[in-house]
Amino acid sequence: MEEVLDLLREHCEDTPYPMELPTDDDLLDIQEQLLIHIPYELREFLLNASDIVLGSLEPVTASDPGAHTYLPEVASLAWEQGLPRYLVPLCQHADGYYAVQPDGEVVNWDSNGQDFSDESWETVWDWAHDCWLATVQS
Repeated sequence: MEEVLDLLREHCEDTPYPMELPTDDDLLDIQEQLLIHIPYELREFLLNASDIVLGSLEPVTASDPGAHTYLPEVASLAWEQGLPRYLVPLCQHADGYYAVQPDGEVVNWDSNGQDFSDESWETVWDWAHDCWLATVQS
């Protein structure tokens, strides 16, 4: 996790209005809104990396309810589009969502085909390295 976080911070973009990192209380409030447990690795990601702006992918955030990446809003839209309710969206992309399973594995769900692709990552941090960071390193 630390190695990936360092790489993300090294490549992150400066923004005029940086996002703040959430608190544990923010995440508890979100869990109550979602009526679902936030998987451990996603919690760690939100607490440590949800202020990072990098490349074209925009992972969910948890500190600003007005942000278009605010987890409860993204989850509501994703679930409405058919993402299975047991999954927590991590990031919207052109064809659907990257989402986190209860065990922490990240899957790629296609909203057009209403199905999963063969792509998956063992952890959120693996996804951040292989997918999110790759958008700026290629």
